[in-house]
Amino acid sequence: MLELVDVGPRSLEAYRGIAPDPILDDLVRHAADLRGARVLHVNATPYGGGVSELLRSSVPILNDLGLIAHWKIILGDNRFFRVTKKIHNGLQGAVDDLTEKEREAYLDTSRRNAELLEEEYDFVFLHDPQPAGILSLREKRMAKWIWRCHIDTAQPNPGVWAFLRDCLRPFDAAVFTMASFIPPDFPIARVEIMPPAIDPLSPKNMPLADATARAVLEWIGVELDRPLVSQVSRFDPWKDPLGVIAAYRLAREEIPDLQLALVGSMALDDPEGWDVYRQVRDAALADPGIHVFTNLTGVGNIEVNAFQRRSQVVIQKSIREGFGLVVSEALWKETPVVAGDAGGIPLQMADGVGGVLVRDVETCARAVVALLEDRDRARALAQAGRDRVREHFLLPRLLLNELELMQELSAGRRVVAAKERDPVCGMSVAADEEAPEAAFEGATYRFCSDFCRAQFLRNPPHYARRVLRTDRGSRRD
Repeated sequence: MLELVDVGPRSLEAYRGIAPDPILDDLVRHAADLRGARVLHVNATPYGGGVSELLRSSVPILNDLGLIAHWKIILGDNRFFRVTKKIHNGLQGAVDDLTEKEREAYLDTSRRNAELLEEEYDFVFLHDPQPAGILSLREKRMAKWIWRCHIDTAQPNPGVWAFLRDCLRPFDAAVFTMASFIPPDFPIARVEIMPPAIDPLSPKNMPLADATARAVLEWIGVELDRPLVSQVSRFDPWKDPLGVIAAYRLAREEIPDLQLALVGSMALDDPEGWDVYRQVRDAALADPGIHVFTNLTGVGNIEVNAFQRRSQVVIQKSIREGFGLVVSEALWKETPVVAGDAGGIPLQMADGVGGVLVRDVETCARAVVALLEDRDRARALAQAGRDRVREHFLLPRLLLNELELMQELSAGRRVVAAKERDPVCGMSVAADEEAPEAAFEGATYRFCSDFCRAQFLRNPPHYARRVLRTDRGSRRD
């Protein structure tokens, strides 16, 4: 059998007063129709990335709602995970193709994991490319299978995409973070758009007293009487940690006592992370203002919570990005963000809330300095960002989207939702809520932000053909 990940009990009621009540009420209503359904989530690692954090929070709540939910991880050796990292990079556009031996290594390990997936479930979610080959190497049986893609696959390496595409054909549905991430010639007919979310009650995001946050950071050597900026992410070239160091050094010309913390996580499924970590350590040598921490040197969720609260600015200088949940994490703590204009980051910071979007080292440095020097503006941006996170990027909203999909798949039809869905990002937009609108081929579409409306207007046919039917019947499947 695949390895089961233990999770503790959680209660949906704990989110009352934190997440919007209408979302919690809808979640309970949809869960009643799925009580007793067996749900399996499969990914590559129990720690070290956004997917594992989401599953550790969501699986217990599914159980609290009356479903029978499990989280399991696949088996794989270092060779397999080097191949899956190459697939991951290729799906994001890296030029290196897979060799025949690498394809064989992926399929051999996938075949073994398919054999180990023995139990019967009603719904099986396979997350990202690591476990994606399992279904093509076994029978579907009675389950509905969903491939959940958390990365930006809009412009994949053609060879890598052709290989993975064949593995995806048997799935019943796929879920992407944004509609613009769907790759060309996608083989799964049913596609849903569901941005991920943060758990406001997890150790990384729960309330943390200022005195505790200060004590935690001072314990590991951070001087809080000096300004501090930080980036929290995997050690991954797509997160551009070397670019962050370069931007910090430019910013320090204006603010000489500035400190930078690079807080990274090392994961089982990312052997490339060690190479990037060594590059970061080399670049930070002889600079006492740069602190480099990992989850393997004692910096865990509480320390990350403290960094995101006590930093004057959080940086997320991604070059390519699936979503970048650390942006929502920082904004939830009312810390302004300077972030790369990539992937799902602009959605979190839509319409100018939360901080500043940047595209290069120089702009990043200028934005950091500007926010450090204008604390009133920084505070206002961060407060507006927290409001947006509460409305759109907390865990109960994501669980509601997933339950709606399971309910629809089990009934063989779409559920008529009480709320409309933004065709670009999949967010709910209340029918009685003021919202940006656009018309296309006789139908009216509503959006969570001007950012999403602008994205829609660039290519209406792309988004319109995937939109959910609403209770007003104004749209077409």
